[in-house]
Amino acid sequence: MKALLRPALTLFATLTVLTGVVYPLAVTSVGQLLFPHEANGSIVMVKGKPAGSALIGQQFTSPENFWGRPSATGPHPNNAAVSSGSNLGPLNPALTDAVKARVAALKAADPSSDKPVPIDLVTASGSGLDPDISLAAAHYQITRVAQARNLPAEKVKGLVEQHAVRPWLGIFGEPRVNVLALNVKLDGTR
Repeated sequence: MKALLRPALTLFATLTVLTGVVYPLAVTSVGQLLFPHEANGSIVMVKGKPAGSALIGQQFTSPENFWGRPSATGPHPNNAAVSSGSNLGPLNPALTDAVKARVAALKAADPSSDKPVPIDLVTASGSGLDPDISLAAAHYQITRVAQARNLPAEKVKGLVEQHAVRPWLGIFGEPRVNVLALNVKLDGTR
């Protein structure tokens, strides 16, 4: 029995140190050295204070801000501790009702708009934490945001285009805008 127990405990201790101490320290060190902003949560700072993470959606409800995707992380929106989708299928009446309510809220916020509401403004992402919206969703909101901030619509459109992230190599991904970064930039235009 002793002959089997000693190698097993030695192997257990060695693997524990390697996988529980050495590997995490190495990965953390490389991350801090090469990607410090990302390794520390991609925190967006405004006047020396954290405004949020560029990787996690924020809930903006003021007419003067761009609104992000709805969050499925109830009861508190954009709660990273409970990241998940709603798991409601396209034929589920609860999803249909939620989408109708979101469309009505968007139309009420900008009754002059006759454009179709982009789908990403009324449906949650798979994680419920998406920090980005499509360019179509950003363009849909330009008139409302410009009016609420007393800014020319062309200036707001220019900021949207300036913050647009294009597909990598022109083919990977969709054009999108980070809502937090855009709203922070708009706050700086006052």
